[in-house]
Amino acid sequence: MHVDERAGVFWRWWTAGTTSLVGSAVGAVALPLTALTVLDASAWQMGLIAAASYVAWIVIGLPAGVIVQRLPLRGTQVGADLARALAVASIPLTWWWGQLTVTHLVVTALVVSFANVLFDVANSTFLPSIVEREQLQSRNSLTSATHAATLLSGPSLGGLAVQALGAVPTLLVDSASYLVSAALLRTLPARRVDAPEQWPPVGELIREGWRYVAYHQVMAPCMWAATAMNFVCGAQFALHPLYLVRDLHAPAGLVGVLLAVEGVGALVGAALTTWITTRLGSARALVAAGFTTVAGAFLIPGGTGWPAYVAFAAGSIVFSLGTVVLSVTTRTYRQIASPPELLSRVMATVRFVSWGAIPVGGLVAGALAGPLGARATLFIFAATLICAPVVLLLSPVRRLRDLTDHDRDEGRRPAVTIGR
Repeated sequence: MHVDERAGVFWRWWTAGTTSLVGSAVGAVALPLTALTVLDASAWQMGLIAAASYVAWIVIGLPAGVIVQRLPLRGTQVGADLARALAVASIPLTWWWGQLTVTHLVVTALVVSFANVLFDVANSTFLPSIVEREQLQSRNSLTSATHAATLLSGPSLGGLAVQALGAVPTLLVDSASYLVSAALLRTLPARRVDAPEQWPPVGELIREGWRYVAYHQVMAPCMWAATAMNFVCGAQFALHPLYLVRDLHAPAGLVGVLLAVEGVGALVGAALTTWITTRLGSARALVAAGFTTVAGAFLIPGGTGWPAYVAFAAGSIVFSLGTVVLSVTTRTYRQIASPPELLSRVMATVRFVSWGAIPVGGLVAGALAGPLGARATLFIFAATLICAPVVLLLSPVRRLRDLTDHDRDEGRRPAVTIGR
């Protein structure tokens, strides 16, 4: 593929992802507000909805790597987009018929969750095939910056749309964004799957990917650090709307703005990741990012009255900045260090573990928030986040300046035998 052609494919891929991200960011405000304002959902029900949005990583997170390896990437992504569009559109239809329930929201979140798993694994596997190795970190930073920008603009637009249109009709914006994304992705070149005469058993392929990550001295601790962060993220997804609406009595428009503020930190983190890793080293930057997220998590539920809004905004910025630095750095390392034939399974394994912690965090947070309240529960989760930098400090990562120094010290990658 020529350089210009690669660039054109990348920008179509980027535009498709950006479109669906904007819609999803709007939907991330409209869905919980639908539960809270239309169906008067409880803290436990909010935890269920948040958990359902990510539980698929526990159910099919590991097989997803094998599935993506065997299927055309383009077809997988387009199919996932169409499934998400139909699922989200079912909420306004059911509401217009007067049959909308919390159960329907949970089921919709489950469908979107399963589609997200296949889409995300395919998406992250596709990028290295259209980007040169030396451009991977800058492209990953751009992707994270774009995600941050949508986090910044999407929830604000979502909050305003909810005030103008109502929570349920606003979900049609999310559904339409998936349709646009599918149309754009359909223009990408289809990847030819080089299939062997006989595929090894699925279980063996899954175990192979698991062994590679679990016994890797750098990838494994990075995965567990990300898992600790995502456990806390799951609690935040479940409790932030509840905390803002029920504890701080924020109106819908302000809820959208405050939820969007984390996009500022994510945007700054994405813009500075390369600068930070160049000066500190990627391994040292991960440890610093871990402690940064802890500080942000403790700041989020602080204060009362209007200072509470300031604390929430400032904490969200600090937390998301640290999270993005860790995410971009570790994702780039996996894409560089993993053998090509294992990449989809490596991505799936890491996300199975780390993203699987999100629904667990949401369920635990929902259970604790009932008797303890949202504020106290957020402080408890902030305390658990110290596990993220600690697991890095207890691993070989603490002796490295850059993550790739480990591969140079080893002199080779861990041996991998397909179908072993």
